[in-house]
Amino acid sequence: MPYPFTLRPLPYSYEALCPEISDTTLHFHHDKHLQTYVDNLNKALADCAPCQRMTLEELLQNLDALPADKRIPVRNNGGGVYNHYLYFDCMAPRSGSRPSGALARAMDTAFGSYEDWKTRMKAAAVGQFGSGYAWLVCDSSRCVSVVQTANQDCPLSKGQYPLLCVDVWEHAYYLDYQNRRADYVDAWFSLINWPFVESRYDGCCK
Repeated sequence: MPYPFTLRPLPYSYEALCPEISDTTLHFHHDKHLQTYVDNLNKALADCAPCQRMTLEELLQNLDALPADKRIPVRNNGGGVYNHYLYFDCMAPRSGSRPSGALARAMDTAFGSYEDWKTRMKAAAVGQFGSGYAWLVCDSSRCVSVVQTANQDCPLSKGQYPLLCVDVWEHAYYLDYQNRRADYVDAWFSLINWPFVESRYDGCCK
């Protein structure tokens, strides 16, 4: 995705994730919040030709190499774009599936079982203080782990490859769940698009 960045459409209709996530939440989350990150990222890079030649992933993977005045805007707004795209892509209408193949084996090795991973992931999501994300990531050895990030920080900036994430900023769930973040996370598990996540793991570190 080259500069100038544009708002990518959702991979499903606004009503597709109901009742777990309402169309009203998706409209505000995608059309308003994400659009703001896209616009602010473009503004931040408007006077930086070298930055404009980098992909979104390259920007986030090389924050320390960017001009000093671009690092925080790219971390915040570039992270906001990348993190939201992955969050939306990792969901599908009531998939009801579980991981399979190489990813399932890696998760069993790391966590013991799928249910144990859910427990770890929920604890990370519910326990993230303030705004942020919980992630399933893999490293250069294709080992998987659960991590948290605050605000719009992205695991790419720490050398980790994101496989999926759950957004726990309040705007992701407050219209539907108010302060019940744990209920939102429970509902989110039923929406995970495991074939998409598996494809990311298959391409991890290649």
